[in-house]
Amino acid sequence: MNKKQKFERIDTFDFEAGTTLAGKYKVLLRLGSGWEGEVYKILELRTGIERAAKIFYPQRNINNRTSRLYARKLHKLRHCPILIQYHTDELIKYRKIPVTMFISEYVEGRLLSEFLDTVPGKRLAPFEALHLLYSLTMGMQSIHQHSEYHGDLHLDNIIVCRHGLTFDLKLLDLFHLETPKAENRQTDILDVIRIFYDSLGGAKYYSKQPDVIKYLCSGLKHSLILRKFRTMYALSKYLETMQW
Repeated sequence: MNKKQKFERIDTFDFEAGTTLAGKYKVLLRLGSGWEGEVYKILELRTGIERAAKIFYPQRNINNRTSRLYARKLHKLRHCPILIQYHTDELIKYRKIPVTMFISEYVEGRLLSEFLDTVPGKRLAPFEALHLLYSLTMGMQSIHQHSEYHGDLHLDNIIVCRHGLTFDLKLLDLFHLETPKAENRQTDILDVIRIFYDSLGGAKYYSKQPDVIKYLCSGLKHSLILRKFRTMYALSKYLETMQW
């Protein structure tokens, strides 16, 4: 990317359905946008397979630094089942500006926030919430075992793909790119507990929760949570052996 292109700013691509990208993919639907770019549901023309494309705003991906770091991190974590699998990248042009596009698997499902809106009372029963917590904890544990982290878990970047006795979850967003530190993984633990707390209905219902639930949530006091669960592994082991 030359110096002129380096400072080109794009705030939206707004590709319409039917637009062909890189001569290989047809846009089906815009799925959303974020700080780094926009995400589309696309059709791979040669195979007829639906995929997802994340298209980076050039000002958020100077010299392809962001996309390159994401690709390497996702390749490192390719065996973590909670992650959407990265396939390849493509270079396209938008108004003559080179733009990087990530191609990944397309995952059917609903955001966890949307899923909770569909259940009675818009909250989970305690035992069901424990299954959610365990599925999320195990997914994050596989990431932490590679000394990596997420750093920004919340109800709007987790997809519920299937729901039965357990939850099949995928993380929608990619990762912060800073060098991993112990405190980053601690933030993930706190975020996982907060998601558990919110799935139970939050502060409105907390006083009526069973003691086992309150022990896990610890009133959302960070120091108390981290004293009990120093690692994601410690949290998963507790869930596997707790008395209900």
